[in-house]
Amino acid sequence: MKKDKTNAHLRNIAIIAHVDHGKTTLVDALFKQSGLFRENQETQDRLMDRMDLERERGITIAAKNCSIKWSDVKINILDTPGHADFGGEVERALSMVDGAILLVDASEGPLPQTRFVLGKALAAGLKIIVVVNKIDRPDARCEEVLSEVYDLLIDLDADEEQLEFPLFYANGREGIAGTSPTEPMENLHCLLDAIVQEIPGPRYDEGEPFQMMVSDLSYSDYLGRLAVGKVVNGSVKARDSLICMGPDDKQTSLNVSKIQVYQGPMLVDAEEVEPGEIVVLAGIDDVFIGDTICHKSQPKALKRLTVDEPTVSMRFTPNSGPFQGQEGKLVQSSKIRERLEKETMLNVSVKVEEAPNGDGFIVKGRGEFQMVILIETMRREGFELCVGRPQVIFHKKDGKTLEPIEHLYVDCEEEYTGIVTEKLSKRKGRMLAFVNHENGRARLEFSVPSRALIGYRDEFLTDTRGTGILNSLISGYEDYRGDFAERHTGSLVGDRTGEAVPYALYNLEPRGIMFITPGEKVYEGMIVGEHNRENDLDVNPCKTKKLSNVRASGKDDAVVLTPVLPMTLERAIQFIREDEMVEVTPHNIRLRKRTLAASDRKVENKRIKS
Repeated sequence: MKKDKTNAHLRNIAIIAHVDHGKTTLVDALFKQSGLFRENQETQDRLMDRMDLERERGITIAAKNCSIKWSDVKINILDTPGHADFGGEVERALSMVDGAILLVDASEGPLPQTRFVLGKALAAGLKIIVVVNKIDRPDARCEEVLSEVYDLLIDLDADEEQLEFPLFYANGREGIAGTSPTEPMENLHCLLDAIVQEIPGPRYDEGEPFQMMVSDLSYSDYLGRLAVGKVVNGSVKARDSLICMGPDDKQTSLNVSKIQVYQGPMLVDAEEVEPGEIVVLAGIDDVFIGDTICHKSQPKALKRLTVDEPTVSMRFTPNSGPFQGQEGKLVQSSKIRERLEKETMLNVSVKVEEAPNGDGFIVKGRGEFQMVILIETMRREGFELCVGRPQVIFHKKDGKTLEPIEHLYVDCEEEYTGIVTEKLSKRKGRMLAFVNHENGRARLEFSVPSRALIGYRDEFLTDTRGTGILNSLISGYEDYRGDFAERHTGSLVGDRTGEAVPYALYNLEPRGIMFITPGEKVYEGMIVGEHNRENDLDVNPCKTKKLSNVRASGKDDAVVLTPVLPMTLERAIQFIREDEMVEVTPHNIRLRKRTLAASDRKVENKRIKS
């Protein structure tokens, strides 16, 4: 049935931008200029980055809601993640809005993650407003970036109405915007006016009963589980009798204790909400993302929310090393299962299965970065666990093996294009485009298997001396492109339990790159470094210098060790091979062999070769 009514008092918009293009800073400025805060009120920067990880990394991980008032119209703003690995967050957010602001860096232009989210927004038929941000950059190229935005929209099959977008130039940090990069700018009022005038109000059908799509879930220590979603049709009051309609229209009665709406970044109680409003229902237990909440007297389900399939899987197991239980408080398999199941409730793009042999759990998601954020969150919550190497998820069709393929964008200095092309060609990559910017830098585009990028990002930074930029997005599934060597070096593996000694590490340095420092605890099967050659080598990092009563000049010189690069979770996951794991605790990240005992590993290798 056609939706014939519009709620003119509401606007629901999402802000789309690549990582670090300034959307969270722009939202801060919109808060301040809409009168949300008093003039002398102290506020923190990047107000929407509420997670510690978001503040540390400077990126948006979870989609979040807030609202402002302008010209007697309430504007609900959804801050969407800029990384394709968090695509599940994006799809949920876009299900609640009627328009979007496309924020593009005045120098970098629209980058791959922008393409991913924008493609979803255009497919949903959302009205687009384009904002070219950071026009104060010395390397800003506003005209070229605008041309790239048009190219991107045409490439994504935007219709004529979507191509006739309102255009603004802004400096989000200063809180100013205008219709030309050269005109004087004072504030963001013109952008706020455009949101009210250009973005349509939420449409609804007056004849339909109350229906709300659950697009997000949260949790409050005081109120219990919170269901977040948009009221698609009808209205609801506190204490109404509601039901939840799950898969196959299964009905569950709900006991809603409170109805809340967004006021700024905070939630406030509401007695009644109108169609189109984004609401939070408190005290609901049995509800999942994609469910429909409606009145008990008129149950009618909406079309369920769907997201793209996972492309990467990882094995999560309890820590089985000698130091298990010494650093974490949550070590049991049941606790890990409970935490992973909670993640699937809050994140529709994550799926969890029991491992085939009963050894842990298989966690499926959109990309390795999404997995890294989940593991980092768990270790901060006190979990201790081991994780395996990320594996791409293959599909079978007509007897053929299909694998996920990514569209890779590389921006690097001209002199490094040769080594980048060579390395990606060895990993079954195919060059699609080469653009020389005539300023010493070049942009290359490749079609590469997703598995080729696992472990390549660190290598890429080394090859480009830290000056290269690498971005990618899933482009679909293609026939399996064949095998290739993923790592050309072996591991230096500790052969006993003890503490690392400077003398031993100094003598091991010619063998490869060390991962540990003097005084660190090691155990048999723990990886202490990267071997220069392809094979693994069992070493003794605890070996001390043999003392004697004979002294000679030069024998007691101080040992000077090469500084060790701290092991990060991303680096650890990208480094390990199939037979290796990462041991993650609240205090340490260690690399280890799946089978710790050297004698057992030799038996396994013989069995594999035979």
